[in-house]
Amino acid sequence: MLTGKQKRHLRALGHNLKPLIQIGKKEIEKALIAETNVALDHHELIKVKLLESCMLDKHEASEALSEACQAEVAQILGKTFLLYRAAKTPVIILPKADAPLKSSPKSTSL
Repeated sequence: MLTGKQKRHLRALGHNLKPLIQIGKKEIEKALIAETNVALDHHELIKVKLLESCMLDKHEASEALSEACQAEVAQILGKTFLLYRAAKTPVIILPKADAPLKSSPKSTSL
């Protein structure tokens, strides 16, 4: 699961990316999943675009494709979304997850 800080980092990296995968009227099928897996293996972070002919909602499409590829959705913006899956030897170094805040005892004096 990606933290907010990690998602912001991935969104910044993905800003200038061109969509490698396009989902059209055939929607999500085995060939598209295989192509997405190859792209994720090679790039780690990819941009996916929904074409006008796609009948799926952007949230449905991103969830279905991310589950099929064991990837994380880093961003959904308009008709595009970013998918991230760490490689065996990662090139993208994610920021560390923040440690949970320690609750300090609050002063009750008035």
